[in-house]
Formats: sequence, structure tokens, C-alpha cells
Amino acid sequence: MQIKLITIGKTDNKQLQQLIDDFQKRLGFYIKFNFEIIPDLKKTKNLSETQQKQKEGALILNKISSSDALILLDENGKQFDSIAFSNYLQKHMNSGIKQLVFVIGGPYGFSQEVYNKAQGKLSLSKMTFSHQMVRLFFIEQLYRGFTILKNEPYHHK
Repeated sequence: MQIKLITIGKTDNKQLQQLIDDFQKRLGFYIKFNFEIIPDLKKTKNLSETQQKQKEGALILNKISSSDALILLDENGKQFDSIAFSNYLQKHMNSGIKQLVFVIGGPYGFSQEVYNKAQGKLSLSKMTFSHQMVRLFFIEQLYRGFTILKNEPYHHK
């Protein structure tokens, strides 16, 4: 299995990007991991929230194949502690899917079409984080999940 993370817009904070790059490199020791960035939409000033979500949604869906398992990072998603998340990853690896795709949406979330295609929703917290911070938190949790599965000392109870 491989994991792909799709996000809208680049990370413009250099310190955050360095940390993301570090965890992305670490993840490579455990699983094939792709981080795809869909560029921010241009000329959104005249678009409604719904129109922006629909345009972003079409771009997201173009990056997904029919055999992918699509999981949205969404404030209304299921919450896990780190050990339960590692078990969640293991269940997906055992299921035989080729690619597990996680998506961090744009500033207004996801279009209905993206929700309809998704097999699940995850929430990192009830708190709201910037989309750029969520990238780092999520990639770190992926790394943590794999270290838990390998019984490595990164995670402490």
C-alpha cells in the first residue's frame, strides 16, 4: 500500500515546510508516501464559497483513482488517539487497497462531490488549525503511527 496526502495551496512558512520535509523523509522508511499540492485557485474574489469548493473539488477528484480509498481531514470526522490511529492505518494496509489518500481541503472545506466520493472522515482535533499547520500535524501523526506499529521508541504512553 502507499499513502498520498493531497492539499490545496503551498506551504509558505519556511520553518513549517522544513518540518514537513523532515517527517516526509522519515515516512519513506516505512511506506511509499506522496505529498501532492494543488495550487491555490486564482481569481477567487468573485467566487462564492460553494463555487470555490466545487472548483477545488474537481481538482481533488482529478487526483483520485477509482481504486483509491479516500479519507478527508474534516472537523466533523472521527477522532483517534495515536495508538488507535496506528491501528486504523494497519487495518487499511491489511485490506489490500493499493493507495490510501488523505485530503486537506481548502479554506471552506470540501464540495459535496468530494464528500460523496470519500470513504471516511478524520478529525485531528475539535480545535481549528491553519491548513498549513494541519499538514505538519498530520504527517507527524502518520510517522508516529508507523513507529507505533514497528514498536519503535518515538511514541511514549
